[in-house]
Formats: sequence, C-alpha cells, structure tokens
Amino acid sequence: MQIGIVSTGIYLPESYITGAEIARAAGIPELVVEEKMGIKKKSVPGPEDHTCEMGIKAARKAIEKANMDPLEIDLVIYIGEEYKEYLLWTAGIKLQEEIGAYNAWAFDTALRCGTTVMALKLARGMMLSDPNIKTVLLAGGYRNGDFIDYQNPRTRFMYNLGAGGGAILLKKGHSENLLLETEMITDGSFSEDVVVVAGGTKNPISAENLERGLYQLDVLDPQGMKDRLEKKSMANFLKVIRRSVEKSGFSERDISYVGMLHMKRSAHEFVLQQLGLGESNSIYLEDYGHIGQVDQILSLELAENAGKLKDGDVAVLVSAGIGYAWGATTIRWGKGEV
Repeated sequence: MQIGIVSTGIYLPESYITGAEIARAAGIPELVVEEKMGIKKKSVPGPEDHTCEMGIKAARKAIEKANMDPLEIDLVIYIGEEYKEYLLWTAGIKLQEEIGAYNAWAFDTALRCGTTVMALKLARGMMLSDPNIKTVLLAGGYRNGDFIDYQNPRTRFMYNLGAGGGAILLKKGHSENLLLETEMITDGSFSEDVVVVAGGTKNPISAENLERGLYQLDVLDPQGMKDRLEKKSMANFLKVIRRSVEKSGFSERDISYVGMLHMKRSAHEFVLQQLGLGESNSIYLEDYGHIGQVDQILSLELAENAGKLKDGDVAVLVSAGIGYAWGATTIRWGKGEV
C-alpha cells in the first residue's frame, strides 16, 4: 500500500534576528556566527507566535494547498515542542479543533529535533496497520530559542535556535511523493547532557532557581558531550541515511536531495561530501536558523519551490535531536511507482 505526501505547510514569524546581532549579544566575532555557525539570520517569535499556534497556521496552509476538507483527516499527530502554550497540555487536540478536523483523533509525540522524522515512521506504520487511518496530518511549532542565553558559551552550538511551524499531510493510496522507510538511532549516553535544570521534579521552579537562571537550556558536561559527539555524531548521520535509503530499495548513489537540519556549515558540507553530493543537492538554512523538527519540512518545501525536486528523485530527510537521536526518512518524489 502506497502512502504519499499530499502537501506541506510552513509558517515563519515576521520577526528575526541577524547573525550580527547574535554576535554582539554573545560577544563573539560576526564572522564566526555567519560563517562557522552558518547563521545569517533566524526567525524569532512575535507576541502571538505561540508554539501550537504556529503549528495551526502551518497546518492550515498544508490543507489549503491540498484543497482538502479537514473532515477527511483521520488522525492528527502533534510534532511540535513540549514547550508550548500551557504545561501538561495535549496540543494536538487543540490543533485538531482549530483546523476543523472533527472526524480525527489526536495525540502529541516528541523526540526533540528528531520528532518529524520519527513521526513519519510512526504515521506510516499506523496507516499500514489500521484500515481506518487513511489521511494523517503531522503539525506543530517550535520556539526553543526562548531558552538560550547568549552569554552562556556552553550553549553556543544552540545559538541557531529559531521559531516557526510546519505541517505534512499524508494520504494512503496517494501515488505521488511516496513515503518510504525510516531509520532511527538513539543513544542514551547523551540523555542528560543538555537540559533545562529547573522546572522538573528534580529541581522544581522556585524563586532561587529562577534567580540563578536555571530556567534556560544548559550543558551539564560540555567537554564530555563534545568528546562523545565527535566519535559518534557524523557516523550516525551517515548510518541512518544509508540504512533508510537501502531499506527503501535504493543506494546512496541514487540520492538527489538531502533535507538536512541546520547545523554548523562544516558539518553540513561533510555529510554531503561523504555521500558524493554537492551544494546543489541540499539547501543550507543560513537564513532561517534551526527551527527544531520543522527544519526537514522547511527544507523540503524550499527545494520544491526552487525546482530542486523532479519526478523520480530520491530525497532523504535527516534529523538529529538532543538526547541523542538521529533519523532519516527516504521519499520517492513525484509521480509513478517505486
């Protein structure tokens, strides 16, 4: 049974911060931010750009592009961040209501910046196993940049965190943009490296913890994390890409486009080089920053708009999430049978 991507939707706030402004806030050279970190500018949320709300706006765009009645949607999977309008709140149910998907049921899922890729695997599996799930909407928002202190050098690799919303509509029996196999790797040795210290059961919110700035993202073992990532990260990126493609019946030589999360420029270029690909086979998100799990949807939509995807192309969406989780999903773009 074929499952295809009917449409995507992206919402980006109008406000943004430039690489030069980030450099001044952090007290580091502008060249480092723009060239090494690869941040020319990134979206930042406005007063009404709440997490789930940005997902709702992206979902409406995807539905409009598909010319679909929301009543056709059988399942809504919220793929946004757990940092959202309210604590202890299922955002997917709110999103379902706001878009008019009254015949659907909804739930939230999370794997940090790996959520979209993981949710594509989850949605595909559910659609194949349940005859009543024919159309699925994945949607959500991201604004974890709120947790970044530019004066904290331990979180420098997260200065790229931006804001926005993304959505993907999947349909069973849709013979275009076929969703194929996903490969995931998780490594719990990184599970407590990057955290917001205050706010959980270990360190509840208190005046003292707020005063100490423990409500922001921090890295508890910077050198240890760096050493472990250097040994594993790039190898795992390539492993999930190659396995996803192979499980889908292709080889890495067949890859035409890689929709990659935003990361430092040298890492982006390294992945492409190792796959025998060049700059034209991807889009570096230097004008957007890292919008968490929205990056893959954004990259796919930008590639489609730029004419980088042709019928029969093999595209791979690649993610990495704090925790640590790496994932890749293969898509056969355009019309025709696999």
